Amino acid sequence: MTSFYTNTLETCTASGQLCKAFGIKISPNAQVVQIARNSGFDSLFIDLEHAWLTLAEASNLCNVGHLCGITPFVRVPHQCGNGYVQRVLDGGAMGVIFPHIHNADDAKAAVKISKYPPLGCRSMTGQMPIFGMRGMAVDQTIEFCNRSGSTVFAMIESRDAVERADEIAAVEGVDVVLVGSMDLTIDFGIGGQFDKPEYRSSLEKISQACRVHGKVFGVAGVYDNPALQDWIIKGLGARFMLVQQDSSLLSSGSVKAVEALPDIN
Repeated sequence: MTSFYTNTLETCTASGQLCKAFGIKISPNAQVVQIARNSGFDSLFIDLEHAWLTLAEASNLCNVGHLCGITPFVRVPHQCGNGYVQRVLDGGAMGVIFPHIHNADDAKAAVKISKYPPLGCRSMTGQMPIFGMRGMAVDQTIEFCNRSGSTVFAMIESRDAVERADEIAAVEGVDVVLVGSMDLTIDFGIGGQFDKPEYRSSLEKISQACRVHGKVFGVAGVYDNPALQDWIIKGLGARFMLVQQDSSLLSSGSVKAVEALPDIN
């Protein structure tokens, strides 16, 4: 059985390529999805943790993403509950990004609420956006969603989570182990200092755990740093990266535009 839509994380990793994610925090306008796709991004990182988008707006962005061929993933608020995750997935997300995963129990809980039985406890509904609102047989829905339609991202963002990276990556149903770089460095007391050995050794440990357990290694929060991104991608084997987000691009682009103007004096 094939889905009406494709999970680009799967196609990118299968061909050894990087799945490049565009972050959306502030723009509910669907045209931003078209811009991201035309710019060469493979997926969307729709942020409901550090943003003001509604579930309806996130669902609209997801569905435009599907139509544009750019796979939508949604980061949910920490400990938001089963019902919230259910609505995110039913609304069109092809995966859920869970922040602040500290151990295997946290990871198992994320899998449980994202997957259908026997892997989890997700409730069934019909005419879902990931199938183009077509009716699908129950067994086909379960098979596709548990394999490709409900990607689980476990975010490591703390010192204790780094120490438990192996047990987190070992959890069945976790598809991506994603480093939240800013929160991780803050927890180490080196906020935003990505050149420090604590951060770099953490990435090495997490990437190794992903290799051992066959999970995708991902990194978020490293922007406009080609040397570091090169090491993360080529040296550590990252295959998912949050490359930029709408608010950062608007802010940095606006500053550059003003600074480029000539000084009258």
